[in-house]
Amino acid sequence: MLDTNKQLLEAEKLMKSTVEYLDDSLARIRAGKANVRILDGIRVDYYGSMAPLSNVATLTTPDPKTIAIQPWEKAMIPVIEKAIQISNVGITPVNNGEIIRLVIPPLTEERRKQLVKQARAEGEEAKISIRNARRDVIDTFKKMVKEGLSEDLQKDAEEKAQKLHDKYVQKVDDLLTEKENEIMTV
Repeated sequence: MLDTNKQLLEAEKLMKSTVEYLDDSLARIRAGKANVRILDGIRVDYYGSMAPLSNVATLTTPDPKTIAIQPWEKAMIPVIEKAIQISNVGITPVNNGEIIRLVIPPLTEERRKQLVKQARAEGEEAKISIRNARRDVIDTFKKMVKEGLSEDLQKDAEEKAQKLHDKYVQKVDDLLTEKENEIMTV
């Protein structure tokens, strides 16, 4: 017997990973307040190998407008500073010889609108990926009908795929609304 549940589980796994990826991408968009996740993509040269910043320093937010980076070795301070400067974070690091501070500047209204537009573009990419997963699983069900799956089971499976699609698109919308509110809050 042909089983549609396996295909639905695969489609749901793809949709779930898309939402997780979007959540991670949105976390890297700085919204005017300190969040150590904006530094997630930064890699530093640590004795010949590229390591994530969080592997060579302690990252904290002592107040809502500052990120403090405490390197485990003082020799890493210039390396970390350089990595931050060449990244796309857009914040100039300040160091006192022991701690590197990133002061998050207030966002202008124009910059906030750009960030919202960027977040929406990321959200649209996620929705496209979710729609593609739904389309692929529905195509699989149509092929399974030719292999002997009843049309009633196909229609039921397609309805389940649509419900999964709707559930994950709603999650994308919720993430976007949350991020837009975070960006637009002064």
